[in-house]
Amino acid sequence: MARDPGRVLIFDTTLRDGEQSPGASLNLDEKLAIAQQLARLRVDIIEAGFPFASPGDFDAVQTIARQVGRPDGPVICGLARATRGDIKACADAVAPAANQRIHTFLATSDIHLEHKLRKSRAEVLQIVPEMVAYARSLVDDVEFSCEDAGRSDPEFMYQVIEAAIAAGATTINIPDTVGYATPAEFGALISGIDAHVPSIGQAVISVHGHNDLGLAVANFLEAVKNGARQLECTINGIGERAGNASLEELVMALHVRRSYFNGYLGRAEDSSEPLTGIQTEEIYKTSRLVSNLTGMAVQPNKAIVGANAFAHESGIHQDGVLKNRLTYEIIDARTIGLSDNRISLGKLSGRSAVRARLEELGYQLEGEDLNDAFARFKELADRKREITDRDLEAIVRQNAQQIESYYQLAGVQVSCGRDLRATATVTLRTSDGEECSQAAIGTGPVDAVCQALNGLVQVPNELVEFSVKSVTEGIDAMGEVTIRLRQDGRLYSGHAADTDVVVAAAQAFVNALNRLVSGQKHSPLHPQRAPLPAPAL
Repeated sequence: MARDPGRVLIFDTTLRDGEQSPGASLNLDEKLAIAQQLARLRVDIIEAGFPFASPGDFDAVQTIARQVGRPDGPVICGLARATRGDIKACADAVAPAANQRIHTFLATSDIHLEHKLRKSRAEVLQIVPEMVAYARSLVDDVEFSCEDAGRSDPEFMYQVIEAAIAAGATTINIPDTVGYATPAEFGALISGIDAHVPSIGQAVISVHGHNDLGLAVANFLEAVKNGARQLECTINGIGERAGNASLEELVMALHVRRSYFNGYLGRAEDSSEPLTGIQTEEIYKTSRLVSNLTGMAVQPNKAIVGANAFAHESGIHQDGVLKNRLTYEIIDARTIGLSDNRISLGKLSGRSAVRARLEELGYQLEGEDLNDAFARFKELADRKREITDRDLEAIVRQNAQQIESYYQLAGVQVSCGRDLRATATVTLRTSDGEECSQAAIGTGPVDAVCQALNGLVQVPNELVEFSVKSVTEGIDAMGEVTIRLRQDGRLYSGHAADTDVVVAAAQAFVNALNRLVSGQKHSPLHPQRAPLPAPAL
C-alpha cells in the first residue's frame, strides 16, 4: 500500500500553476502576500514557482522560502524539469526554507514522448532515476511527476514510478495534465499504481489535475478513495486553460462528508478528526486575496466562495433557512471565515477601525501601506455614506498591485456626450518627477483616454480586454476596471477602482503599462535563449 501520512496533504500550486492563468502574473510582493496567507491557511506544501524559468521566479521562490518557510510552517517547493540545471536552480531557490522540496517531472505518455520530448521509453527510464537521484542528493524531500499520466500506458508508468522511488522519490505525482479522465478512470489509475508498484509503500501518491471537462474535483475525491494522500490544487481553481482542482471545494467536501471518507482513510465512520490540516476559517480570506491580486473574479455561483454560495432568493428557501439553516445549507458560513459581525465604516471611522477590518479580511498592512490605504479610505468616505468590505478590498487591491511605478497618473479630463466627439487630456508623471500631457480623440471617453496614454508612453501594445463592474450596489458605487494589454504574446493586467469609471480606466491602463515596462526590463536567466514556456503538468 502507498505510504499514508495519516491525513490528506494539501499541496497548493496557486503560485506556480495558478499564475499560469492568462493575465494572472504576480509580482514578488503579491506572491509573498499570497504565500503568507497560504501559511495561515495551513496548507502542507506551497509550490512557490519554477525557479529556472526566470530570475524573477527564482527570486520569488527564494524570498518565500526565506520568509514563509519556517520550521513550523509549510514545505516550500519549487518545480524543475528533469535536467541538472533546473534541479540545481530549484535547490538553491528553496534552500532558505526549513522544509524544502524539489518537484521534478518528465512526461510518460507516448504522445508527449514522440511529439514533445522526442525520446524513447528506454531513454525516459534512464533519465528519471538519474535526475531523481541528483535531486535527492540536494534535498531530502523529492517529488516526481509522470506528466500526462492520464494518457500514459500504465505498465510503462509503473516502471517509471518504480525507478523514481528506487532513486529516492518520496512523493509520486499522477497528473491528469489535460483534464481528460473521468472519476472512475482516475480512481482505477490510482488503485492500479497502488497494486502494481512493489515499492509504492515508500512514497505518498499525489494527484494533480485540470478542469477541462469540469471533473477535476470529482477525480481527486475518487483518487482519495483509491489511495491518493496528497492533492495538488489552487485557490479558486485558477490555472492553465479551465483551471485546476479547487482547493476550497476539495477541503470542504472532505470536511462536510468526512463520515463518508473516514472509512477510506482507515478511521471509524463517526470520527470527528479532520481529514486535512487546513484552517478552514481562512478559506474566504484567501479566496478574496487571490482574486484581488490576480484580477481573476470569482463567479457568483462558485461553490464555497462565490457571492451566492450562501444566498437564498426563493421564498421557500428563505422561510426554511430562517427556521433552521440546516434545511437548505450544508455548510455553516462561519466555517470558511464568513461572519455576520461587521463594523460599520464611514467618514468618521478612525485608523484603528479600518485596520481591524482589513485584518479580518486577511490584509496585514503596516507603515506607509496602512497610511496610503487609510488616506484612500477617507477620500472615498467623503463620497460614499458607507464603506463596504468590497470597497476596502478594492482600495487595498489597487495599492497592493503596484509594481515599480515608471508612470503615475497625475490628471485626466474628458469631454463627451451625444453628438460630441469624445476627447481626453491626460497628464502623466514619470519616475524622475517630470510631467507631460497629451490630448486625444476616441470613439468614447475611455478610448480617448487610452489613445492619449499610448501617445505619451509610446510603448507598442494591443488592448485585448476592457471590463468594468460595480464593486457594490447603489448610485455611489465604485466602478472596478480591468484592462489587459498584449505585447509579443504576453499579457499584462491592470486593475483600478474609483467612483468615476473613466478615472478608474485611466489608472488601470497606467497600471498595465507599468507592468509591461517592468516586464521589458527583466531579462531571462540566460539571455541567449527565450524565457521558458510554462510547464503543463
